Amino acid sequence: MSARKKVAIVFGTRPEAIKMAPVVKAVEASGRLQPIRIATAQHRGLLDQVLEYFGIKPDHDLNLMQANQDLFHVTAACLNGMKGVLQETRPDVVLVQGDTTTTLAAAMAAFYLKIPVGHVEAGLRTYDKYSPFPEEMNRKMTGAIADFHFAPTEQSVDNLRREAIPDEKIHLTGNTAIDALLWASRRAVPLPALRTLYEGRRLILMTAHRRENFGTPLQNIFRAVREFAARNSDCHVIYPVHPNPNVKGPAEEALGGLDNVSLVPPVGYSELVYLMTECTLVLTDSGGLQEEAPTLGKPVLVLRETTERPEAVAAGCARLVGHDTAAILGSLDELLKPGSATYTRMARARNPFGDGTAARQIAALLEEHL
Repeated sequence: MSARKKVAIVFGTRPEAIKMAPVVKAVEASGRLQPIRIATAQHRGLLDQVLEYFGIKPDHDLNLMQANQDLFHVTAACLNGMKGVLQETRPDVVLVQGDTTTTLAAAMAAFYLKIPVGHVEAGLRTYDKYSPFPEEMNRKMTGAIADFHFAPTEQSVDNLRREAIPDEKIHLTGNTAIDALLWASRRAVPLPALRTLYEGRRLILMTAHRRENFGTPLQNIFRAVREFAARNSDCHVIYPVHPNPNVKGPAEEALGGLDNVSLVPPVGYSELVYLMTECTLVLTDSGGLQEEAPTLGKPVLVLRETTERPEAVAAGCARLVGHDTAAILGSLDELLKPGSATYTRMARARNPFGDGTAARQIAALLEEHL
């Protein structure tokens, strides 16, 4: 029997770890593949929460995160750290996910060592290199390096074909985020400490942290939420606030002290899934929540001017509202009015991001092609 092929699975942030967790489990379950779990720790605490929840212990941990780190530090430290790990382990393929700085730097390190790269969640595009920043260019440059493109949707496949990626390198799998969400939702349990915050009121789950929204855009978003909360006492907004000072300070200044807005520390993945199951709708600039919330029948208002997940908008699961205060308030009012036909239509729209089998498909494809 031939030796198992070594699959390096790299993750550095919480979203990467969530979406790679099903891949780790699928590779672990394979009799023909051997996983090498590599954490860069681009984000330390948030990453560790997810790894503990999914029961994943990294084989290698670069522990890169520094206080007030910037893109230059993360890129250089990840590239140099990955060099040593890959030279030591010599995997047959390196799997990276999505569009973080970890994704690009790990793909570059593999390329420099002539190790094939598999890109999980390949082909997402806005075609605006500064929106989202730096993610759009991270994923495009990773796509130029990758040998295996695991695309979540037909739209992603089409994007890759337009960039002259050969069909034999493109594999339509669905998104591993749905695998993770379905796994977690089956294990969701009531969380009284969170429930008491909104008991008896309609819950709005909010996240807002993207770099391109820093400054005036975030201030406009917070103004909309403040006005909404002031005139809708039957609703309660829970906002897990990212620790970045560009987010935390302005959020506390604009939204602190409101009776029906709870600014809470970042929640673990299991808590986030619980809040998604409980909420009426999601207000977010996150990419992952655009994929996850529709699986649970929750409409999404996207706090961005562009999205690399236009499938959700086309399917009717999500609506782009950007950071315009009036547009955010208008959409909230429309969706939350009694008997809203718009709300019903969005809640019932079919999720276009997969059926929860993406990770198993990726493992099977690696078994076949390696």
